[in-house]
This record gives sequence, C-alpha cells and structure tokens, in this order.
Amino acid sequence: MADELVHYEVRRGIATITLDSPRNRNALSAQLRGELTRHLKTATDDDGVRVVVLSHTGSVFCSGMDLKEAGGASANQQGVNEFPAILEQIWTSPKPVVARLAGPARAGGVGIVAACDIAVAVESATFAFSEVRIGVVPAVISVTVLPRLLPRAAHELFLTGEAFGAERAVAIGLINSSVPADGLDAEVGRYTDMLALGAPGALAATKRMLQEPRAAELGGVFADMLELSARHFGGVEGQEGIAAFVGKRKPSWVPGE
Repeated sequence: MADELVHYEVRRGIATITLDSPRNRNALSAQLRGELTRHLKTATDDDGVRVVVLSHTGSVFCSGMDLKEAGGASANQQGVNEFPAILEQIWTSPKPVVARLAGPARAGGVGIVAACDIAVAVESATFAFSEVRIGVVPAVISVTVLPRLLPRAAHELFLTGEAFGAERAVAIGLINSSVPADGLDAEVGRYTDMLALGAPGALAATKRMLQEPRAAELGGVFADMLELSARHFGGVEGQEGIAAFVGKRKPSWVPGE
C-alpha cells in the first residue's frame, strides 16, 4: 500500500489537512487528489470541526497538476476532470478554510489558495500562473482566482506567467497577509482563533451570502472551464509543453537565439 500523501488531524475544533508529498513538490497527483477530497469531506461532515486549515510539508505548498501523470494522457485521464470538485469543496465548505503557505504555489496550487476563505503565506513565498508557458490555459483555477484578483493584475499575471512575491499577492487580493517564517503559525492561529468565535450556522450562512450569486452558477462555470482546460491539456501545444517541462527543455514555440 502506498504511503499516505495527505494527513488529517483535529485539535480543539481545528481540522488540519496537510499535503505531504514533498519529493513531488506536493503536486496534485491522482493519489493526492483522492486523499485531499476524502479529508475535505470528513472535515465538512464533522460537527465538531469549526475551522479547516490547509497546510503542507516541504518547501512547496503545491506545484499544481502532476505533469508527469498528465503527459500523453487523454482529457479524462489528466486529473483535470477531478480538480473542479476539489476547488468547489473548498469554496462551498460551510466551515471557514484557511491556507497556510510556508512556500511557493503554482498553477492549480494557486487555485486552491484562492478557493480558501483566508490565506497566509511567509514573506518568501512566490506564486505564478505558469500554465501558458507549458501550452495550457488557467481555465479551471480562474473560477476561484478571478473573484480575488484585481482585473489588471489578472490580465498581466495570467498572460505572462511571471512569478510574483507574497507582498504583491497581498496587494492584488490573492492572500490576506504575509509574515516572516517564524511568525507563520502565530498568524494562522490568530485567524483560526477569531473564526472559532463565530457561530457555526452564522459562519456557514455568511459564506453563502458572500458567494452569491456566483455559487448558484458554479457548476456550469466549472463545466465550461473544464472543457477548455482539458482541450488544451490534451492538445498539441499542451502535450509539447508538458514534455518540455518534464524534459527540462524549452518548448518548440519559444523563439531561438
């Protein structure tokens, strides 16, 4: 049996879900996606859980989809099809969800950060919507990211794929705060302590209020974005970009010297 890649524990009403695949930069492999889905459901169904914290081991919060699995796969096998359900679980969770980032997030990992109600990162953390650089489209994650970002920043960062730091992530609305590494747990604790003061029913109703009317349209939006994302993942550019990434070379469309 494969070792568990996502851990779950509850203390004093706080459920901590920890991505633990550091050798794979916590990429969204099939196993990790399945375990994350199950633990999110467990937290949602447990009346004793008041707040959920998404954390990680290793130096990277989440590097996005596992491109080694995606290379050469059909649209139904890429894992793209399962990812919207994970984002929707986080976005619609009746329990507040806090992201704890001790390191970078990329692509789908940024989508997870955006889906959370509150996100805290160390000052050294970086972010990037790197999809276009490997020939795919940040379609699925746009559903959770675009409501957070300033429009001008979204255009720039989605189209260029440029990495940006935690300070800018705060400025454009992607995360709530950035702190020194030795202050990360205290800042996460500050938020979870405040959230635990809220009545569970009131918190759930407030989340629904904040998400309307977008929540009612979420299924259709995800379906449209999933089709766009899968088409590019399985397309010529997407497969060339993934192969180039795995092979640590430039994709064929990058101009030569």
